[in-house]
Amino acid sequence: MYICNMIQNDSIIALATPSGIGAISVIRISGEDAINIVSKKFNSISGKKLKNQKTHTIHLGHIIENNRIIDEVLVSVFKNPSSYTGENVVEISCHGSSYIQQEIIQLFLKNGCRMADNGEFTMRAFLNGKMDLSQAEAVADVIASNSSASHQLAIQQMRGGITNELKDLRTKLLDFAALIELELDFSGEDVEFADRTKFKELVVTISSVLKKLIDSFSFGNAMKNGIPVAIIGEPNVGKSTLLNSLFNEEKAIVSEIAGTTRDAIEDELIIEGVAFRFIDTAGIRQTNDIVESIGIKKTFEKAENAQLLIFLIDSNKFVSSKSSFLEEIKIIKNRFPNKRLLLIANKIDSLPEKQRKEITTSVKDILLLSAKEKIGITTLLKELTSLVNRGALSNNETIVTNSRHFEALNNALNAINSVQEGIDLKISTDLFSIDIRECLRHLGNITGEYDVDKDILGHIFSNFCIGK
Repeated sequence: MYICNMIQNDSIIALATPSGIGAISVIRISGEDAINIVSKKFNSISGKKLKNQKTHTIHLGHIIENNRIIDEVLVSVFKNPSSYTGENVVEISCHGSSYIQQEIIQLFLKNGCRMADNGEFTMRAFLNGKMDLSQAEAVADVIASNSSASHQLAIQQMRGGITNELKDLRTKLLDFAALIELELDFSGEDVEFADRTKFKELVVTISSVLKKLIDSFSFGNAMKNGIPVAIIGEPNVGKSTLLNSLFNEEKAIVSEIAGTTRDAIEDELIIEGVAFRFIDTAGIRQTNDIVESIGIKKTFEKAENAQLLIFLIDSNKFVSSKSSFLEEIKIIKNRFPNKRLLLIANKIDSLPEKQRKEITTSVKDILLLSAKEKIGITTLLKELTSLVNRGALSNNETIVTNSRHFEALNNALNAINSVQEGIDLKISTDLFSIDIRECLRHLGNITGEYDVDKDILGHIFSNFCIGK
């Protein structure tokens, strides 16, 4: 489908705003004949022909079919190459009636347009050099962003974040690759055009940059999709009550009966611009109940996949059995050594001040809280945001959020590591030149500067909404 459309230079049309009834809808048309097509069905109030108007101008008039006025509209004209797609683009702002939308779209479908595929406007922008592939993918992320952090990351990428990071290194690697290829042409004369010392330095630099970008993916992906936070602990310590308090609604069943929660309950909460996905889990204990055992198994699976763990304990039981709880905390820390663990003593509303101090003295960095009475909830929210490394966001560092980029970066790193090994072992130039080309290919696939597989393009843009 996409291969065929890439060859064509026809005019496409789609609704660029959400379907349904609203005050205004925008219908977008792009293609070489877009302005001419709309001109035939648009009567400007000024009486001027649309095709004679300057780019980036707006015109009031009527869409007409057989002397019948369909709607009074505003028509925006963008002439190539100064448009989103790099082609002639017309955007028709009409009233938001679903009937009017379809009438206008059907009119132009009968007069030279076809329906756009998902993401085809952005795909044409990429093919016409208006943006590289990573920027095109970021457009979808901007549309899908649901928090300040995910929006900031998407905007950074759309402005060429990863492209700028790799551009200079890729250019230098291309220069060295060309010199090494030249050496191969003169292999019989035993000459070196590429300075091996500078080449080694470049390889080390590229490897360092790639590792930094790869390491940023875990943080970036969490910021983009929401940071998973698993609430774990024994039955009846208040995990479900805490979830309900965080969201100010009854999302989980609260009961004095142990083992009420048997499956994970998830929901998203945005705190200071960062999305957190809280997961209420089944209580951890020894049980012969088959269904509850399955829930406990899921608890550990969710904890393994979470970035943050909230380990909840009953403060009343802690006071009466301190040593066993200290051992339990130690077990949890050992089981999840690489997880950020937040320890919380719940139900402090029933404890006197002396016993509260005993808890904070016994366990370092533990938070005191009453989920039922909502005591300490604000402190918990502040602690959660402080655990998130937001410095990278504020410093505008390049952060990888796209799994396709992550895979390409890993492949490029493997290739450049092979180049490094080849240099150290002083193997034949023609052997590690293959790895250089492989590294360049993977880096180029991120931005589309190499021959990107057409199936990959189809997959990327098919995930866009129609009209973008």
